[in-house]
Amino acid sequence: MTDLSSEVSGLPDKSLLLLDDDAPLRTRLGRALEQRGFEPVLVASVTEAIAAVKQKPPAYAVLDMRLEDGSGLKVVEAVRDARPDAKIIMLTGYGNIATAVQAVKAGAVDYLSKPADADDVARALLSKGDVPAPPENPMSADRVRWEHIQRVYELCNHNVSETARRLNMHRRTLQRILAKRAPR
Repeated sequence: MTDLSSEVSGLPDKSLLLLDDDAPLRTRLGRALEQRGFEPVLVASVTEAIAAVKQKPPAYAVLDMRLEDGSGLKVVEAVRDARPDAKIIMLTGYGNIATAVQAVKAGAVDYLSKPADADDVARALLSKGDVPAPPENPMSADRVRWEHIQRVYELCNHNVSETARRLNMHRRTLQRILAKRAPR
């Protein structure tokens, strides 16, 4: 953490916009990035983010992809219009190639899957265009699958039948998966 803090302290503008509709994640990540030297402004919706960009265009942005009132891609465009040199990172719980390509085409410099570590976010923000190193402790494929199932289950308000339909799996199979502990 100290080497990232020293890199951030040398920056002329440390302003950072952090957009995520998950309040605990937003608060935790905001505090962690502040400890690393950034000056975060925390917002929970596309509307709040666009208002914050108009008030003071940030040098850095960490944006969630899917929000209740729209897509983080709208905020990418607003940041790009207000400040073309801003470095933007997209976060998402729905990591797939199509949305990653969309985010990069819109102007994001990197794309990270949730849950993202604050050091990984800071490294992505501070990277100078070089290829980032792979994470030191990546999630296993089983864990990624479990996280995705849990996310869809929550979005379906814990309705097993609806979740099974959306995941295209048998309801009993889903119930067995949900009854097990999270893989490491």
